[in-house]
Amino acid sequence: MMTPETGPERPYRLAVDIGGTFVDAMELDGRAGTVRFRKASTTPTQPWLGVLAAVEALGTDLAQVELFIHGTTLGLNAVLERRGGTTGIITNAGLRDIFLIGRGNVPDDRMYDFQYQRPPGLVQRRHTAGVRGRLDHRGRNVEPLDEDDLRAAARRLVEDEGVGSIAICFVHSYLDPSSEQRAAELLQEWYPQVTVSVSTDIAREYREYERTSTTVLEAYIRPIFEHYVEELERGLAARGFAGRFLIMRSGGGSMTSAAARRSPTPTVLSGPAGGIVGGAYVAEALGRRNVLTFDIGGTSLDACVIEDGAAVVTHEAELEHYPLLIPTYDIRTIGAGGGSIATIERGLLKVGPRSAGAEPGPVCYGRGGTEPTVTDASVVLGYVDPGSFLAGAMRLHDEAARDAVCSRLAEPLALPVEQAAAGVLDVMLARTVGAVRQITVERGRDPRAFSLLAFGGAGPLIAPLLAREMGVGEVIVPFAPSGFSAWGMLSADVVTDHSRTRMETLDDPDRPADLDGLAAELGELAAAGRAALVDQGVDGDAAGLEMQLELRYVGQEHALTVPVELPIDPKAVAAEFHAQHRSRYGHAMDNRVQILTSRVRGTGRTARPELRAVPAGDGDPAQAFVRHRAAFDFGTRAQAEFAVYDRALLEAGDTFAGPALVDEGTSTTVVHSGQLVTVEEHGYLLVTPEEAR
Repeated sequence: MMTPETGPERPYRLAVDIGGTFVDAMELDGRAGTVRFRKASTTPTQPWLGVLAAVEALGTDLAQVELFIHGTTLGLNAVLERRGGTTGIITNAGLRDIFLIGRGNVPDDRMYDFQYQRPPGLVQRRHTAGVRGRLDHRGRNVEPLDEDDLRAAARRLVEDEGVGSIAICFVHSYLDPSSEQRAAELLQEWYPQVTVSVSTDIAREYREYERTSTTVLEAYIRPIFEHYVEELERGLAARGFAGRFLIMRSGGGSMTSAAARRSPTPTVLSGPAGGIVGGAYVAEALGRRNVLTFDIGGTSLDACVIEDGAAVVTHEAELEHYPLLIPTYDIRTIGAGGGSIATIERGLLKVGPRSAGAEPGPVCYGRGGTEPTVTDASVVLGYVDPGSFLAGAMRLHDEAARDAVCSRLAEPLALPVEQAAAGVLDVMLARTVGAVRQITVERGRDPRAFSLLAFGGAGPLIAPLLAREMGVGEVIVPFAPSGFSAWGMLSADVVTDHSRTRMETLDDPDRPADLDGLAAELGELAAAGRAALVDQGVDGDAAGLEMQLELRYVGQEHALTVPVELPIDPKAVAAEFHAQHRSRYGHAMDNRVQILTSRVRGTGRTARPELRAVPAGDGDPAQAFVRHRAAFDFGTRAQAEFAVYDRALLEAGDTFAGPALVDEGTSTTVVHSGQLVTVEEHGYLLVTPEEAR
């Protein structure tokens, strides 16, 4: 367990997730095991203000909060919006264009676009410098680092060009990081005000371009991330908070705010991570081995596979076509959310990726938005009650939404306004199906073998449609789905990852792998992982360590990850790799198996919020029935009378058929004809095809 544990003097935990439109805040009372949830508007120009507003909306006494955990897309947005710090690169002489040239490839989604132009780079060429000094491919020092050359390069970048953040990445430094460390030491001595990021501190792995890209991205976002965390820490402290402050990681787990300030790269894709952590917990609690997490917020849709109880983690991500060597969940993200704007282009209806965001937001918010969005279409279709949105805290302008859909979509398409609004959801659904197919069908997985866990403000609205379209047999809707990512953060462990490239053949009898050296290397990584956990407040005895090897067939480019234990049994490791390869690709090969990278993940377990049973009913949801409301039924493609239920009043065992709406203030589950809802023992909604009964 983490220390200190939640005690009677600090019984509360808070989790806050920033989305494109709203900030979600969740409070867990450790004494009663109850949770409370509030939302506040995102404040893009000063994001910490939206976080503090959501915390204030909860009204929790921060002096009684033991843990504050936070998921943010600040780093991601800084790159997308090109508002990071002025960044420079110092590398080896003759190699200053590694980052600018990249791989020279065109992104897959623009492969046939002959007019494609790459977005503006994060680093200008005049902000790159090469200095004398070189290692060879075996880590031998061919030419020592020229410190006078380094001083001249630093003077030009900092004093002449005004660079405030520098990325250091030397060729083959993953074999011996001493030159990088010396360069960083000198730069901090000469220019203590400059932020310095060192590649081997972030990812001690091969692939010079990918390692340079990862270091540049960290150097680019680190100044604004440090400022954001400092402002947030200051605001929380002023309100009495003195507990632990953790930030979610892209690949699951969390890290202390101090560790995140030093190295924010692991947080750049942390926005959706809380929902996936929570999804894995729910899958375990409900006995579902295979689950698809389906998160639709204001600006994006994020889908991830939980297979055999664990979310799929990769060790290379991509941000704006820049590679990142960080552990991250294998998430498929598209620009399709509640705030996605619907337009007519060349006579065709298009939805997203542009979003109305938090400012001005959808037309129905009444904040100056003029372009119809998915949320506006949902209001027109009758799914969202204008009077009860956000539990009545925000009255929606339904007539304005209807006028926008009519003038911008229905009239140009010569359609009735309801049909045009239904078309918006049709296009949204088509894009959603494509995203889910990419992580299921295209990777050999049958989506019909999975349950669909729907969350985010718009997840329960779209998920039943997706289930109908793809033949998924079950949709699971948790409580407060719009705040589920924040809830998931409450069960996130403290995690640290350490890796080192090591290229040698595992099973070559002529040149056998140095198993003693490999074991020693894994031991060093394990010691580093244990020390990092202790540094972040984890009791050393409670630290869990998982060792892995990345393996591939000799001649392959990409690798598979195999868990290992000491002492290493090379035959067992090779057999596991062959089995994984056969399962993933349908075949195994006779080629030798090559060790690529050794990895260690350290984990400090946190106490998870308890999933409590709700009172059992008699199967009749009459006590939760509110009224009937006219809405559009996709089962019949026509207007129909929907039964509206108050989710807070539903009881375990209640069952009812669509068309129906389950309203809980911050989110609405839309059930169409031909679908059945069952309330399971924890109060989660299970939406299944009616014929399955």
